[in-house]
Amino acid sequence: MCGIVGIVNRTGAPVSQEELDRMVDAVAHRGPDGRGTFRYGNVGLGHRRLAIVDLSEGGLQPMHSQDGTLSLIFNGEIYNYLELREELRTRGHAFRTSSDSEVILAAYAEWGHDCVRRFNGMWAFAIHDRRKNRLVLSRDRFGVKPLFYVDEPAVFAFGSEIGQLLAYLPSRRTDPDRVKCFLLTGGLDLDDGTFFEGVRKMPAGTSAIYDFQTGRFTIMPYYALEPHPEFERLCEQEALARFSALLDDAVRVRLRSDVLVGTCLSGGLDSSSIATIASQLHAGTSAPFHAITAISEDLATDETPFAARLVENSHLNWIRVKPTYADFRESLPDIVASQQEPFGGPSLTMQYFVMKAARDHGIKVLLDGQGGDETLLGYEKYYYTFLRQQWRHAGLQGVLEGLASIRVANGRLGPAGIARYVLGARLAYIRMAGHRREMPFLRGAASIPDHIAAFARHSGSAFYLQKLEIEKTNLPVLLRYEDRNSMWHGVEARLPFLDFRLVELSLSLPARFKIRQGWTKWILRKAMQDRMPRDITWRRNKYSFNAPDAIWLKRHADEMKSAVADSDLLASVSDTKALAAGFHELPLKSQWRLYSVALWQKAFGIVT
Repeated sequence: MCGIVGIVNRTGAPVSQEELDRMVDAVAHRGPDGRGTFRYGNVGLGHRRLAIVDLSEGGLQPMHSQDGTLSLIFNGEIYNYLELREELRTRGHAFRTSSDSEVILAAYAEWGHDCVRRFNGMWAFAIHDRRKNRLVLSRDRFGVKPLFYVDEPAVFAFGSEIGQLLAYLPSRRTDPDRVKCFLLTGGLDLDDGTFFEGVRKMPAGTSAIYDFQTGRFTIMPYYALEPHPEFERLCEQEALARFSALLDDAVRVRLRSDVLVGTCLSGGLDSSSIATIASQLHAGTSAPFHAITAISEDLATDETPFAARLVENSHLNWIRVKPTYADFRESLPDIVASQQEPFGGPSLTMQYFVMKAARDHGIKVLLDGQGGDETLLGYEKYYYTFLRQQWRHAGLQGVLEGLASIRVANGRLGPAGIARYVLGARLAYIRMAGHRREMPFLRGAASIPDHIAAFARHSGSAFYLQKLEIEKTNLPVLLRYEDRNSMWHGVEARLPFLDFRLVELSLSLPARFKIRQGWTKWILRKAMQDRMPRDITWRRNKYSFNAPDAIWLKRHADEMKSAVADSDLLASVSDTKALAAGFHELPLKSQWRLYSVALWQKAFGIVT
């Protein structure tokens, strides 16, 4: 896990060491354990190292092949590197290190850029191939690790963070439509653009070639989620056995590390499942497995009792943090700087402090439950899909039974809440009407955004809805939050639910294995019910590291309003008089979105 950077001067001039150093050191937080650069004519590569596997100097990057024709910079982990290394040895490759980085180089030498199809991991890497006179870039299947680039007439440059690339932009501008979409719907990271005009991100599941002879940058998809009919035909017992085995193995390979590994623990189903499996795999070692919990000041969102039950059940070493309003206020500049784009709410502050606690306690790797909801229909907005399934099987009677079961399985939803989720999922115009009521002062936002229309269009099909949520509408922004929060503190986050083997199985299983009798993530609950306390396995509510918004934002209201009033970017897309008059009556999430845009504009000097 690291930070990377690459520069190609299209003028043919050599890359200056000073320029390369500036871009490398802009992500020093991502790699506090070492740095390296490499220049070859008009090409420069740089790397900041977070040492996780093979802590020796042999793991330093840029890493070069033994024949000197390939140079690699790599951010991420290849979890099946041990198995790949043995296979490559049988094909005649020799290894000087025990790193997964060297395995990438050998795999590329053996199989070319298609080698990524064999990887189980998370990655963003670049290989300078001097034999073929090209630069090869790749990003993992689901985009866990970031890779941004600028493609300007005089330079092609890429890096792990947007901030590395801003010096290459003619000016710091944004797309007003992107800002309005976020303010109105909360939509973020919905495509390959960013909030900075001129900075794009490599799509997940793609590789790319920069041809030095032609100067062309060509992106090539190598992965897409597709249904697996063989999983659709599994009976319940087979599905449960296959799912349980894959989840255990996904956690097992993510424990491979030469440094201390721990886990995030919210007290919810996903993080508790991972903590339980990890602690069982960790059993027999000299010390208990570490778990970190963020405690909310608001009792309504405090999950400490559930986390405590899991800690006792799995004999974990429990680290707790309880961010206060003062902590939130003090940390905001760093969080804005780390995220580098607007973000949807204060909740990621809780994750920020979990990552900080990990680093303070010497834990350089944290497992997390990201992806469990998207792969197993874990959100309430998926209930329409469940009810449609009920209709297909038993007509109106099935729908009525489904509605009753939701009330039993979900302690937070009454009839009005269920109706809001069901109608909002299927009828895009109803969902948009709600958004417009919450943001009445916004100008020029009449049409229904593509992501809301797509959600409505796919909501009747579990597989294609989940594919949409993983690839476009939900998971990408959560992965952005995870990466920025963890790497700001030099911590590597690993996500077992996003093991591609588990994702492919989970999405292709019939919907009845994911939502049954109103219970979301049914197969996970079933798989874990004999390994965890029942009040966690069959818990009726979830909070997902929620911050105490009602407490913090109420105390922060005047400061938020003042920042919003000072933003000329917000003034360009809204009726400022109406906004000023009605700010305190807006929903908290709407107040926050406005404030987040204002903070981002000021921090990064965005011009209108």
